[in-house]
Amino acid sequence: MEKLLFVTDLYYKAKGARLYYEEDLYLTSQLRKEFQIAICHPEDTEVFEKDVDLILVRNIGSVMKFKEKYQAFRRRVVANSLKTYNSFNGNGDMNGKEYLIELTKADFPVIPTIDSLDLLDRLPNSDMYTIKPKYGADSIGLEFVSKNELTAKIDSNTNSILVQPFIDFEYEVSFYFIDKEFQYALYTPDKTKRWELEEYVPTKQDLSFAKQFIDWNNLDWGIERVDACRTKDGNLLLVEHEDLNPYLSLAMLSPEKRDNFVGTLKKALHKALQTNLNQNLYITL
Repeated sequence: MEKLLFVTDLYYKAKGARLYYEEDLYLTSQLRKEFQIAICHPEDTEVFEKDVDLILVRNIGSVMKFKEKYQAFRRRVVANSLKTYNSFNGNGDMNGKEYLIELTKADFPVIPTIDSLDLLDRLPNSDMYTIKPKYGADSIGLEFVSKNELTAKIDSNTNSILVQPFIDFEYEVSFYFIDKEFQYALYTPDKTKRWELEEYVPTKQDLSFAKQFIDWNNLDWGIERVDACRTKDGNLLLVEHEDLNPYLSLAMLSPEKRDNFVGTLKKALHKALQTNLNQNLYITL
């Protein structure tokens, strides 16, 4: 059997009382049927990296709390030709949330985003704004502030905080992909309860919306989650593109869909193991 390093933080406390460790324990129980598995904290991978065939990055939480070690890990991936899943050539959250600004400039259907108050006139006028750190996750550092409070909250010299107009949406919906292929979608019937999800049957237009971001990201291989909100006028806007360690909410799926997802993931991991690496595909922070 090939050796798999399953990278996770089993003690990570996520907002909304989500039990990340339960999802990862379930996944490892399924993957061990086809792989030899070692579970490792994201800050301790270096001593194991050369002894495994593939490194699977799962629920490690926000990299803000160990940013230097994360950057060092990314450099070792390149220097030592380590095989990782996901691949590290994505443009989304694996590099922070700067991409939301770039997508705004490129006129993608995304919540308009800036990182300097000098650019505030580029956003739709709003009484309330959402601010969040570029390297945040799980709503860490997320705040809703009035226009008058922005000056005290944003340092335009560091450009480390994103600013968006507050969107009064109908609900949030997430689209999950493995190796660019759609797997399932979940949404929040009650928008005040972000992680109380139900299965969602997307329309062709919904899938077209999500697929444009998968195509834009052009990840070599991996699990991606496209998070969007449904606005009052019925349109979808991108909230974020999670391409590092998306929480999968597998417990919310029917047993059949959960089994299908795990089966597809196993095939994807085997495929990644058989694929030759091209160093030029990888980037570092």
